[in-house]
Amino acid sequence: MSYRRGSDQQPQRRILRTRTAGNLGAGPILDSEVVPSSLVEIAPILRVANEVEASNKRVAYLCRFYAFEQAHKLDPSSTGRGVRQFKTALLQRLEKENVTTYEERKKSDAREMQTFYRQYYQKYIEALQNAADKDRAQLAKAYQTAAVLFEVLKAVNRTEDLPVSEEIIQTHTKVEEQKQLYAPYNILPLDPESGKEAIMSYHEIQAAVSALRNTRGLLWPKGRGIKVNEDILDWLQLMFGFQKDNVENQREHLILLLANVHIRQVPKADQQSKLDDRALNEVMKKLFRNYKKWCKYLGRRSSLWLPTIQQEMQQHKLLYMGLYLLIWGEAANLRFMPECLCYIYHHMAFELYGMLAGNVSPLTGEPVKPAYGGENEAFLMKVVKPIYDVIAKEAKRSNKGKAKHSQWRNYDDLNEYFWSLDCFRLGWPMRVDSDFFSVPIPWEQRQVNKDEENRGHAADRWSGKTNFVEIRTFWHIFRSFDRMWSFYILCLQAMIIIAWNGSGQLSSIFDGDIFKKVLSIFITAAILKLAQAILDIVLCWKARKVMSLHVKLRYIFKAISAAAWVIVLPVTYAYSWKNPSGFAQTIKNWFGNGTGSPSMFILAVFIYLSPNILSALLFVFPFIRRYLERSNTGIVKLMMWWSQPRLFVGRGMQEGPISLLKYTSFWVILILSKLAFSFYMEIKPLVGPTKAIMNARVSVYRWHEFFPHAKNNIGVVIAIWSPIMLVYFMDTQIWYAIFSTIVGGIYGAFRRLGEIRTLELLRSRFDSIPGAFNACLIPTEQTEKKKSKGLKATFSRKFDQVSSNKDKESARFAQLWNKIITSLREEDLINNREMDLMLVPYWADPSLNLIQWPPFLLASKIPIAVSMAEDSFGKGQELEKRLSRDKYMKSAVQECYASFKSIINFLVLGEREKIVIQNIFQRVDEHIVNEDLLNELNLSAVPSLYDRFVKLIERLLDNKEEDKDSIVILLLDMLEIVTRDIMEGEVEGLLDSSHGGSYGKDERLTPLDQQYTFFGKLQFPVGTDIEAWTEKIKRLHLLLTVKESAMDVPSNLDARRRISFFSNSLFMDMPPAPKVRNMMSFSVLTPYYDEPVLFSLNHLEEPNEDGVSILFYLQKIFPDEWKNFLERFGYKSEEKLRVELEEELRLWASYRGQTLTKTVRGMMYIRQALELQAFLDMAKDEVLMKGYKAAELESKENTTGERSLWTQCQSLADMKFTYVVSCQQYSIDKRSGDPRAKEILKLMIKYPSLRVAYIDEVEEHSKDSSRKTDKVYYSALVKAALPAKSNDSSETVQSLDQVIYKIKLPGPAILGEGKPENQNHAIIFTRGEGLQTIDMNQDNYMEEAFKMRNLLQEFLKRHDGPRMPTILGLREHIFTGSVSSLAWFMSNQEHSFVTIGQRLLAYPLKVRFHYGHPDVFDRLFHLTRGGVSKASKVINLSEDIFAGFNSTLREGNVTHHEYIQVGKGRDVGLNQISMFEAKIAAGNGEQTMSRDIYRLGHRFDFFRMLSCYFTTIGFYFSTLITVLTVYVFLYGRLYLALSGLEESLNKQKAIRDNKALQVALASQSVVQIGFLLALPMLMEIGLERGFREALSEFVLMQLQLAPVFFTFSLGTKTHYYGRTLLHGGAQYRGTGRGFVVFHAKFADNYRLYSRSHFVKGIELMILLVVYHIFGHAYRGVVAYILITVTMWFMVGTWLFAPFLFNPSGFEWQKIVDDWTDWHKWISNRGGIGVSPEKSWESWWEKEHEHLRHSGKRGIASEIILAFRFFLYQYGLVYHLSITDTTQNVLVYGVSWMIIFVILGLMKGVSLGRRRLSADFQLLFRLIEGSIFITFLSIFIILIAVVKMTIKDIIVCILAVMPTGWGLLLIAQACKPLIEKGGFWGSIRALARGYEVIMGLLLFTPVAFLAWFPFVSEFQTRMLFNQAFSRGLQISRILGGQRSDRSSNNKE
Repeated sequence: MSYRRGSDQQPQRRILRTRTAGNLGAGPILDSEVVPSSLVEIAPILRVANEVEASNKRVAYLCRFYAFEQAHKLDPSSTGRGVRQFKTALLQRLEKENVTTYEERKKSDAREMQTFYRQYYQKYIEALQNAADKDRAQLAKAYQTAAVLFEVLKAVNRTEDLPVSEEIIQTHTKVEEQKQLYAPYNILPLDPESGKEAIMSYHEIQAAVSALRNTRGLLWPKGRGIKVNEDILDWLQLMFGFQKDNVENQREHLILLLANVHIRQVPKADQQSKLDDRALNEVMKKLFRNYKKWCKYLGRRSSLWLPTIQQEMQQHKLLYMGLYLLIWGEAANLRFMPECLCYIYHHMAFELYGMLAGNVSPLTGEPVKPAYGGENEAFLMKVVKPIYDVIAKEAKRSNKGKAKHSQWRNYDDLNEYFWSLDCFRLGWPMRVDSDFFSVPIPWEQRQVNKDEENRGHAADRWSGKTNFVEIRTFWHIFRSFDRMWSFYILCLQAMIIIAWNGSGQLSSIFDGDIFKKVLSIFITAAILKLAQAILDIVLCWKARKVMSLHVKLRYIFKAISAAAWVIVLPVTYAYSWKNPSGFAQTIKNWFGNGTGSPSMFILAVFIYLSPNILSALLFVFPFIRRYLERSNTGIVKLMMWWSQPRLFVGRGMQEGPISLLKYTSFWVILILSKLAFSFYMEIKPLVGPTKAIMNARVSVYRWHEFFPHAKNNIGVVIAIWSPIMLVYFMDTQIWYAIFSTIVGGIYGAFRRLGEIRTLELLRSRFDSIPGAFNACLIPTEQTEKKKSKGLKATFSRKFDQVSSNKDKESARFAQLWNKIITSLREEDLINNREMDLMLVPYWADPSLNLIQWPPFLLASKIPIAVSMAEDSFGKGQELEKRLSRDKYMKSAVQECYASFKSIINFLVLGEREKIVIQNIFQRVDEHIVNEDLLNELNLSAVPSLYDRFVKLIERLLDNKEEDKDSIVILLLDMLEIVTRDIMEGEVEGLLDSSHGGSYGKDERLTPLDQQYTFFGKLQFPVGTDIEAWTEKIKRLHLLLTVKESAMDVPSNLDARRRISFFSNSLFMDMPPAPKVRNMMSFSVLTPYYDEPVLFSLNHLEEPNEDGVSILFYLQKIFPDEWKNFLERFGYKSEEKLRVELEEELRLWASYRGQTLTKTVRGMMYIRQALELQAFLDMAKDEVLMKGYKAAELESKENTTGERSLWTQCQSLADMKFTYVVSCQQYSIDKRSGDPRAKEILKLMIKYPSLRVAYIDEVEEHSKDSSRKTDKVYYSALVKAALPAKSNDSSETVQSLDQVIYKIKLPGPAILGEGKPENQNHAIIFTRGEGLQTIDMNQDNYMEEAFKMRNLLQEFLKRHDGPRMPTILGLREHIFTGSVSSLAWFMSNQEHSFVTIGQRLLAYPLKVRFHYGHPDVFDRLFHLTRGGVSKASKVINLSEDIFAGFNSTLREGNVTHHEYIQVGKGRDVGLNQISMFEAKIAAGNGEQTMSRDIYRLGHRFDFFRMLSCYFTTIGFYFSTLITVLTVYVFLYGRLYLALSGLEESLNKQKAIRDNKALQVALASQSVVQIGFLLALPMLMEIGLERGFREALSEFVLMQLQLAPVFFTFSLGTKTHYYGRTLLHGGAQYRGTGRGFVVFHAKFADNYRLYSRSHFVKGIELMILLVVYHIFGHAYRGVVAYILITVTMWFMVGTWLFAPFLFNPSGFEWQKIVDDWTDWHKWISNRGGIGVSPEKSWESWWEKEHEHLRHSGKRGIASEIILAFRFFLYQYGLVYHLSITDTTQNVLVYGVSWMIIFVILGLMKGVSLGRRRLSADFQLLFRLIEGSIFITFLSIFIILIAVVKMTIKDIIVCILAVMPTGWGLLLIAQACKPLIEKGGFWGSIRALARGYEVIMGLLLFTPVAFLAWFPFVSEFQTRMLFNQAFSRGLQISRILGGQRSDRSSNNKE
């Protein structure tokens, strides 16, 4: 398909070679867009060439030729990327075209051009100008084309030496003027002609525009050109040198902002045309709140000086606001540094004030001018660029994030430089030689730059980090949350003291001595304080250069005072005892043995605690604390200085007293439960056994004991207590899971979640739904009373039922409800029948006067009622009772009767018949009124009347002329039944209506035309109001004929879920909806990189190795939706559809994947919803009754009339809602002809209000004479241009895009993490007061879109706290759960997190941050505080949560709302899920050492700090401890077993039957198998879908091996979290969001999980095996199962889960292929350019590459950890039968000697192979043989003489293998040394040997199982169970797919 788009200038970043040469000749349209970036200026000429080609080929040729000339001028030497290919291809094309067009031309080229230009002007431009309603877009396009044609014409005339005629020059002048006016615009057309546009007719917009155009009193520079409609932003542009497009962009931004706030003001201002001061002040207050706070913090006067004169005041305010927005709009990456912007603004606003006040410069005597001002781009080049360069250099220092954080300044460091008064040293104009600007060159780049000067001064000038240093260490966890750890340690100490002394009961604390012992915890507290103080100094060392003196003093004083207390407290404590023992006595001896008194110690403790007592008081009164923290007075600053360093953020974050009470009580109860459990279950039971062990004597050791005289068996005590201590510190996480489940469930129930969870519940409450609709979604009139609040309202929420006479309310309900149902149909979730059953009539029939329920409620009611009527003779009462019991049946009967009446009355025109009919109906109505209808009439004939009526309705539905006669007969039949059978007794008026009327009197024949036919005159066929009539008849037909109950409508599960949730949400507590014009305006922003936009047909149909294509897979997973799709287009077979509706088919599949198309469709529902809601707000009654569809149709037919209602609705939607997709690579894709760009363009054409922002990278030639090209970057915004008709031909040329704004950037935009940088560059194009961040994997629904205006009202109310919300959190629905069982686990886990998890975080814990995407930000709050995410490389890997941290630290408030939800996709295969988990865990590792977590941990009060810890990094740290517990336990056991201590102490009950240990390990296994995640999951499913469902899902999950999945992901989290904290290496992992129906190769799995799971699994396995061989304890069944089964389960899971969850993982053929592939991979040589996927060597090098950047600490910790592998050898060599009798240390030495001999021999053999095998092969073989024989003989001697056994051989292997691995790990850590020594090759060979052994260990069991075919069957069923239940049988698919193919081929 030909491809075309872009706009006048379309530059962009090049990554790919331009595929121009190939493309250019190919498509006639492609060429205008596929232009190298350095030639971007010729794109408009090529566009014009394409446009005129249809009408004049020669002119098109001349345009192209002119383009070629221009290209040559722009880049004469073709230095730009892709230019030479482009020119060549264009030249080739021109040569061909010249031949064909030259012959066809009628006159010379110049004359041809002139004629064409005239024609174009007359036929096109004049025609458009004179049209009644000017089409702006077409006119703008025409002027641009005419301007280009004139350029070409000039060039051609110059060639032929012809002058251009005067007339044409005049025409061109006009065109140029108009072209300037009709520039492309975004939302507001601001040119002189714009008054006619609907959006410009709003008074508020006019007021804002006229306020901006008030330039009275401004001094303009001399010699400027006068511009139409100049405003104050133009003046700012001239004065400060902003870019033109930035000014245009911010002008629209400011006008919309002011107008939207103005429109909301109540009461309305008197003068509509004047900008309301309240609106201005509101926006100004929000915009400058952060700036004013900054000025106050630094003690500077703000630069916002306002005049006293009212008239000037507004202008000055607008100038100040305009200046801020212009600075922000051009600040590029500086937007991440809000206080840097404050600094710039502070100085520029001061200059602005100077100019406004008319100040005169003392030096020159002239009026003051800005320091950087005047020329174009001055601000960008002189202010932004120098600071940007600092960011860019620092980013370069970071070495793509691999360097240590402490070696480069990130965005936060640079921003925090502006938090101290030192920043004013920079001066204004800024001093370029300032420390801030000096960035030393990293070492790697210094070798290249041999400049001496560079090397000299840069290094010592680097100013270092600011306020905080991110260092990789686990100490951060203690440092950030020191209060929590101290609390736990002190509690532990107290509990141990109580349990150890006296009776061990808690009550014994009141015993004096024990109490005195417990008081020793204060000494511990002092020691911990000292540790914290030292840690602070150590970790902040690298920030010392920038640190202010008072902060340094604080650190020093803290350390000194802590040290003093560490001395004072122990001394006074020692003196409080009369006869102390142990250490206390030693202290007494040191200080003199005087008499002590306890009071001294008590006094010391009291003084020590006084700061804590003060802070506890402040905790109780949060408002005092808030005041103190925000205060800037000296004495308060001094007081606060001691408690925490003074910072710009993190002050005044306290919550209100109610919130405080809630979360405090939550934590107090939780901590009490935890401590009680720990005391009674873990600590107390251990004390007795420990005492016994300490008293036991051990004399016999099995190994060489280095410390035989250690007291009290201290090693044993440590081995037993360590796992229990770890669990003690971890199990709060378990308690948190339990409590969060309970509290979250209670909160959810109070929020009315799950009240309507099934269709039955929906039916039972449907009668109150229209009322709820109108209460929630329709704005109330001012007069109506507000809803009551209070306890009663919480428990019951009733809405007035809509009475039948409230037509307007019913009409509004019908429009909204039907919009939802039709959107379900368009999404193919329901079929046509279901849609008909669910729709409510659009055209309300006023004659019926009753509520018309959707037919699915009334289905089958009429047939049942008829059959009841048949045998109801004489049972009237019973029938009455049954009718009144079923309200819907009654409603159906009433509606049918009323419709019947109205249809008959409508059809029958004859007077006599009318009288008869009226009589009949009158009689019936009387019976109804008297309530004796059932007794008086004989209803047994109703069935035959019913049959006739159905036939009649069917005829009416067809509406054909030929049916008229049969209708007459039917009517007569019905009349007869009614009069003869039902109504006994004659009906008056029937007698005199016999056919002839005179048969009895006259015998003559009456002529035919005088014969009176009864029912002869009918109003049929119907011709007027066809739609309303058809709808009415169709509905009646449904009511009459649907026999089966519609209980299962809709049958699709997703449709059910959505309708139930939506109906349920209407009963939740949500703010009332404002009118659309009064709602808050907002934008949606989606960052996009290179994910799929729309699946291509090839991609959908391409089979994987099993022959399953994605399309086939989707058809099987969504069979009902596929059927509905075929039905929607009326196709039976797929083949025809593929040909005719390829596009629709691609859309259908894309809407079921995670594509950009799906996201855009979902978000554009919001716009459709707003348009409909605006219509309902504005429509007059009569229009409202006709409905929205009618209004839309009218406006399309009647384009010329006054501004139609529909246009007004659209312009209102424009004003309130903007959607920007930031497609970072759009222009690169476009210039390289990538189909993605074409699909994005299609999206813009489909949704005209969609905007696409992208980063444009253009090559421009250097200003100097050198041939260099520079890359220039722009931030650009495009929209779809209207398709232009090529003149005089009716066909439309393909649509293109057009650039609206293009703002130059100081350099490449992506310096940090990609996504936040992408969001940041596009945020300047968003509008409004709210900003919703939506990710690429999200979806939205029509029914949820209706609630957006309610949601935005939340910004205007407080949520029990002192602050307004700044982020509104929404719930998500995970839509990928149906793909496989793993996807189902993942979606359940994720669902519980985004619902119950976040609900609890927001209320009561008040620590919800921002997790991903549907959240709505307060846009003005965040754009002045650093944007909606943080972007520093690596540290801000989880960029989203930092937005929440930032918001909270800057006194924001994050809430969570459950009445609205957004769809979200998640990863679906194990490898994808693992990569996602790895990214999140690594992100948490980075968070652990971030300043944000440190500040939150210190600035929150104690309980909120606990919430913060356990819901962020605490979860990951607890996971790590869980795994660590297993290691510590097993290594402890290994020590006991191998040293022989276990054997000696086995008589002790403590060792044999240790209850406490069992409890501890049970806690560990609870975490391990995912119980923590399962609890909230169960609660949430129970709440929303019922607890029976929850239980069955839980059981099903166990059957599908959910514990295996959770245990496996435990390993992932642990590995990546721990590794990130020790060594770094966190990175963004693109998981790819496809459908996983493919088999992952063994080598892929091995690469992915080798280090995170397999190595650890094998280590645990060896530990368990050794323990089973030599251990003695735990022979009891329960203990054995508790302690070892869960560990074996962990080992099995970590080793085999990837194969278990791998599709076709046990298929024999696949296993064979995998083995071949793995073997090839492991034996391939690495080297430069060989990827890790291709060779083991490359992979292995990359796998430990993180150690290169880890630093000394990381390498030391790696080496220390590796020493554990030497324990095996040390222990096991003494357990061989040879060495059984000796414990000499020499045995251990000999074992090392043997190992080195073996390694030496291996090295020798490999050297020999290299050196000898070529020339001395025989000799080499002899050597090899002799070595082998020697080994064999030694082996035989050992067996024969020394009686070596099989067990000995196994033990030897178990001893040697870990040692080798330990040596390998140490070697990897010391790689540089080993490489110098020349041993690296040997190390690599050894490592390969280990990998082969590991591969075999893993592969063998898998291959063995693959022999049995049933294993594969079981695995498939387990993996795809969800899909099975939806009709997907993989095995059948595999067979079926192939046979389908073959049969198709035969045909």
